[in-house]
Amino acid sequence: MSFDKSDIIEIIYMDFSGVISHRTIRVIKQKGTLLVAHCYTKKSIRTFYNDNILSWKLIKRAQIAS
Repeated sequence: MSFDKSDIIEIIYMDFSGVISHRTIRVIKQKGTLLVAHCYTKKSIRTFYNDNILSWKLIKRAQIAS
């Protein structure tokens, strides 16, 4: 999966303990297998492992200035 900076997506995420959560996030950057994003649910910057994102849905594509 590949996202652009500022894309807003909904994810279903499983943490290392096996706890599943629903999050709405705004992508800050992708680096290898990591996704750094502002989590609207937790109201903070969070790091997500791509392998732990069980499903995702694009809510809003980032606007690219021309």
